[in-house]
Amino acid sequence: MTLAAWERLGSTGAAFVGAMVAVGLTLMLSRGMQHTFRLLLAGVVVGVVLAALASLVALLDPGMWQTLQSFMLGSASMLDRAACAVMGLVLMLCWGVSTWWARVLDALHLGEDTARSLGMPLAWARWGLIATLSLATGTAVAQMGLIAFIGLAAPHAVRTTLLLTHAGLLLLSALMGGVLLLASDILARLVWAPQELPVGVLTAVLGGGYLLWLMYRGQGAGGGR
Repeated sequence: MTLAAWERLGSTGAAFVGAMVAVGLTLMLSRGMQHTFRLLLAGVVVGVVLAALASLVALLDPGMWQTLQSFMLGSASMLDRAACAVMGLVLMLCWGVSTWWARVLDALHLGEDTARSLGMPLAWARWGLIATLSLATGTAVAQMGLIAFIGLAAPHAVRTTLLLTHAGLLLLSALMGGVLLLASDILARLVWAPQELPVGVLTAVLGGGYLLWLMYRGQGAGGGR
């Protein structure tokens, strides 16, 4: 392996450890996964604190500000062959593991009590999927920076179009995420040509707007009933 590939693997490992620490702190503050609102609030608090610590580290080395800014905005210009190879390998690993737990996710869709009555290993599945999500997210962020809302918009787009089990949903969501990121990157290069708009900014605006529209539509449908 080349030096660039080892560096990418090192940053991916550090990002995975950081993601697991953030998830652990969130679960500790929320006292588990049972209370959704408390879990979301704890996630927001942990995110704000860690972002502040990152800014503090950058203040200690002013030369890091430009790199930190590029990382926070997200850009496909950070990618090279080594990054693509690392992301491809991690994608295959995470897809295989998540597909292994697809039956548990299908059972959870019927309710936690039903899944437990079917003999599903819920505790193992939760921690296995948390580790898988942390690895996948940490790898993507380490290579490209913060690309917002792709991971939220892609599954919703698939769910609203097709009725699938989680095995199919996981595969199509990954493919949809790639398509959305590619389309966003092309659009980011054209909107402000000859300058390139950071793709993370564009995905935040478009993805956030799409999710807000889904929430508004859901509230309208609920009010109509």
